[in-house]
Amino acid sequence: MISLQPPWTTVFHGERVNLTCNGFHFYAPEKIKWYRWYSGKQHPSETPGNTLEVRDSGQYGCQAPGSLPSRPVRLLFSTASFILQAPHSVFEGDELVLRCRKRGKEKLTAVRYFWNRKVISDSNKSLDLLISQARLNNSGCYQCIGSLENKHVLRTSLTNIRIQELFSHPKLKVTDSQPTEGNSVNLSCKTQLPLERPDVRLRFVFFRDHGVILSNWSASPELQVTAIWREDSGSYWCGAVTSGIHKRSLPLQIDVQRIPVSGVFLETKPQGDPVLEGEILVLVCSVAEGTGNTTFSWHREDTRESLGQKSQRSQRAELEIPVIREGHTGGYYCTADNGYGIIQSEAVNVSVRSTPGKRRGLVAAGTTGGTFGVLLAVALLFYCWHQRKLGDGSLGDTTRRPLTPDPGVSFHPMCPAPVELQQLYSNVHPKERDLVYSEVQIIQPGEEGEGNTFRTSLEDQNASIVYSEVKTQLQDDSTGKVSSKDEDIMENHKGVLLM
Repeated sequence: MISLQPPWTTVFHGERVNLTCNGFHFYAPEKIKWYRWYSGKQHPSETPGNTLEVRDSGQYGCQAPGSLPSRPVRLLFSTASFILQAPHSVFEGDELVLRCRKRGKEKLTAVRYFWNRKVISDSNKSLDLLISQARLNNSGCYQCIGSLENKHVLRTSLTNIRIQELFSHPKLKVTDSQPTEGNSVNLSCKTQLPLERPDVRLRFVFFRDHGVILSNWSASPELQVTAIWREDSGSYWCGAVTSGIHKRSLPLQIDVQRIPVSGVFLETKPQGDPVLEGEILVLVCSVAEGTGNTTFSWHREDTRESLGQKSQRSQRAELEIPVIREGHTGGYYCTADNGYGIIQSEAVNVSVRSTPGKRRGLVAAGTTGGTFGVLLAVALLFYCWHQRKLGDGSLGDTTRRPLTPDPGVSFHPMCPAPVELQQLYSNVHPKERDLVYSEVQIIQPGEEGEGNTFRTSLEDQNASIVYSEVKTQLQDDSTGKVSSKDEDIMENHKGVLLM
């Protein structure tokens, strides 16, 4: 690239312009080759440095050893008395300065600038036209008209000025315009800087349709979407900016493909059959294939009752039953749907059994209750015996004979009278099959002859009956009822006589 000092491409004849050959990134070469083209002829030259002073019109170029030739620069050493000066190279975003110059000592009092034959500036204070930030649409034909003190008007020739593009419109590229859901996609914003401006720093941004910003402004021209989904389908574009120059690419359509769910499978944790009551049961629903947001649902097979539902971007989901009970026994299945229809799994049977500790607890409780009942019966027996002992001691020898109440005198035993077992059973809940009632009859022995007839005259004897409840665990048959064998055992032990 060649730079000029002064920066104008048109100067008066007899003036000098210094050309500098730039663009060496690593070192300044000792010798530079120069080329001048004029009237169809090439005139080469060589300088020990990278600067060349010129006084003649023509196109100039330079080349350093091992590098490509530069773009040529056209210089005009004009013999006119009034010229319009413009810089050699103007890029969009640059400051554009145009200057009207008159040869000689007579000064201009006012100038007027035209752009494509339209007046764009009329001033008597400044001879320059300043465009602070040039745009591509500032390109065109410029002309200057100047006024002298004697009212004489001067007009320059038309000068064509082209504003160069600082960087090309970016183009968005994508690794896959029809990606599958869940896959990654790389977006690239491609543009190019001119050789004259290799140090320009661009910043990039990426958009989706409806103005959704996918990234902040960054020096990187690439963006990676780690996982793209069907709702991300749409038009994408990118933008590049520097020094107030902003450009965007044409939109690019991306259509994300979704795979329908298939191979729905239900499993349980912990695995195995049966499951112990009180454990945590986890129902795991998974799919062999399927992408995107999937709705999982769990159901009981017998009632079709929904146990729960989850929607997530995953190929598996879990439903936890915190405490499993015998009532949870049965078949279970799950369904999955990602927008293409509900797919159901095979049913999985879950059976639940009671823990051994619970059954042992029931037996222990029954044993404890039975022991307590026996102890209570013994205590009552001892109490009644002790009371009778006290009574017999006060009567002397008559205590060996059974007590017979005098006619007309009612006798009330100190211990409770016998109670029909039927009355006790009537207060028992019919579903409680673990209660066995024992009857203890306490008979005061009399004379030898009376002992043989106590069963027939039991009501006339001084007897006491104590009932004890013994809670036991009876084994049920398959129908949940007490077996006939157990009923016989209960019947045979219904009355226990203690002498």
